Amino acid sequence: MIDTHAHLYADAFDEDRAQVIKRAKDFGITKILLPNIDSKSIQGMNALLAEDPTYFGKMMGLHPCSVDQDFEVELDTIKKELDKVGCIAVGEIGIDLYWDKTKKDFQEKAFLIQCGWAVEKNLPIAIHSRDSTDLIISLLVKHYADKLSGVFHCFGGTHQQALHIIDMGFYLGIGGILTFKNSNLRDELVGIPLERLVLETDAPYLAPVPYRGKRNESAYVNEVAKELAKVYSVSLEEVKDITTRNASILFKL
Repeated sequence: MIDTHAHLYADAFDEDRAQVIKRAKDFGITKILLPNIDSKSIQGMNALLAEDPTYFGKMMGLHPCSVDQDFEVELDTIKKELDKVGCIAVGEIGIDLYWDKTKKDFQEKAFLIQCGWAVEKNLPIAIHSRDSTDLIISLLVKHYADKLSGVFHCFGGTHQQALHIIDMGFYLGIGGILTFKNSNLRDELVGIPLERLVLETDAPYLAPVPYRGKRNESAYVNEVAKELAKVYSVSLEEVKDITTRNASILFKL
C-alpha cells in the first residue's frame, strides 16, 4: 500500500518517528508521500527525505491555512524548493473556508498560481478542499480544464462532487473519515470506481476507527483499506492492489 498523504515530519512524531516508520513498513506500506505546509515545514521534510529518499515522496506547496496577505513571499520560498530535483507533486494546496473566510481571495490567488506551476512542470496537485470543494472544481474548470491531474485529499463530499471530480480526471483521497460511524462517505462512494481512489492517512490527523481521537500514523491506512473492501465487496488484497496502482499512475512512481 501507499500512504499518499502524511505529515510525518510534524512535531507530533518527534519522540518516536523511527518507530512510526517501522510500523508502517511492517504493515506493508511501501511508500509514504509527504505534502508540504509552508516555509517552516520544508527543513523537517527534507531531513526525513534525506534519511530514506526511496521510501518517501516529496510534494511542495503552500497549504491554504498558511496563506496570508504576504503569501507571495511564502510562494517565492516554495517555488525555489519546487524547482529542485525530486518533487513528485504540487501540494498541499487549495482553499479552506472552515476556519477563516476572510482570506478567501488570497487563497484563490495562491491556489491558481500553484496550479500554474503544476501545469508548467507536468506534476499532479494534492488539493485541500475544506468547505470549498465546489469552488475549487469551478476554478479548475474555468482556468485549467484538461490541463491538470491530481487528488482531492481527504475527500468527504457528495456523490455528485465525486462524479464531477473523476470526470475531470482527478482522484479521490480516502482516509479515516470513511471509518467514522456518522460518516456518509460509504454511501457517497456507491458507483464511484475503485480505480479512481487512493489511500491516505493525513497523519497525524483524522485517525480511523478504532484509533479515532488518537494520533494518526501511516500504518493505520490499513484500517481504511479494510473499510473500502467492505464498501466495494471485494477482498482486502484487491483494494491494496488497485489503490497502489492508482497512486503509482497518478504520481508517476
